[in-house]
Amino acid sequence: RSKKNLKICGAISNMYAMLLARYKMFPEVKEKGMSSVPRLVAFTSEHSHFSIKKGAAALGIGTESVICIKADERGKMIPSDLERRIIEAKQKGYVPFFVSATAGTTVYGAFDPLMAIADICKKHDIWMHVDGAWGGSLLMSRKHRWKLNGVERANSMTWNPHKMMAVPLQCSALLVREEGLMQSCNQMQACYLFQQDKQYDLSYDTGDKALQCGRHVDIFKLWLMWRAKGTIGFEAQIDKCLELSEYLYNKIKDREGYEMVFDGKPQHTNVCFWYLPPGVRYLEDKVEKMKRLHKVAPVIKARMMEYGTTMVSYQPQGDKVNFFRMVISNPAATFEDIDFLIEEIERLGQDL
Repeated sequence: RSKKNLKICGAISNMYAMLLARYKMFPEVKEKGMSSVPRLVAFTSEHSHFSIKKGAAALGIGTESVICIKADERGKMIPSDLERRIIEAKQKGYVPFFVSATAGTTVYGAFDPLMAIADICKKHDIWMHVDGAWGGSLLMSRKHRWKLNGVERANSMTWNPHKMMAVPLQCSALLVREEGLMQSCNQMQACYLFQQDKQYDLSYDTGDKALQCGRHVDIFKLWLMWRAKGTIGFEAQIDKCLELSEYLYNKIKDREGYEMVFDGKPQHTNVCFWYLPPGVRYLEDKVEKMKRLHKVAPVIKARMMEYGTTMVSYQPQGDKVNFFRMVISNPAATFEDIDFLIEEIERLGQDL
């Protein structure tokens, strides 16, 4: 049975999941602190969001206790490497307590193999968290929800309606399988705020579940939009964004001057590609070509911002030089907008 608790952002939702996993395994940590528990280690993909390490730092677990698992060429966590690293950690005397799988990585939009990861977590008795901040909303889509197969086996999940569903910032949900765990983990029973003899049902008094005291009622924005659009409305919105990203991919995958960062159709709306201007396209010296190409995306983005026509993010990844990462999450976007984007990149990069 899952309970939904609204937090301020995906990073905090991920930290709450880590907090709950630690408390579930070692409830004494709440009163006695980290000195009462053994050396804990967490596991996440090398392509995961930085908030996993940030959460470990904030909770006193330490960033060095977060072990990054290898991802394949599409950015998905490799389950065999996860199990290998868990066994290795146990042999060193560490206690694995938390695995964070990612449903929709920030750069590639990759979905980790949740079913295989769930099997490993069950085998080794480790809390399984799914960071679905970016990709979790695909559960709304009958066409695309298969990408999250296995999420129902997780102990917790982060989901950000303020991303793919366009709910105004901030609106992030943490879904927790075990009812009452968040309350027992975080409650301080401050009698001057959380009286037990109120005239209404105390289950509505959720403030003692959270680390914050006062905060916005973020769930109202989601509730209001869901009432207005319905699940079918959100589904249409999400399907359209994925259709637009596939349209962009199909337009540029074989177009002269474009090169995809990884083979195959993107799983999410992240379309990762290089634009090679004529001055770079025909260089035979590979080292010089990569050196020049690394500078292309930043210059084109700067020009985009100067002209005010569009803006597309870029970044390097591992040994890959700067590439464009076009992410489509605005349901108002059109096929004509995608056509314009391609033409604009070529116009702004012709002389490079």
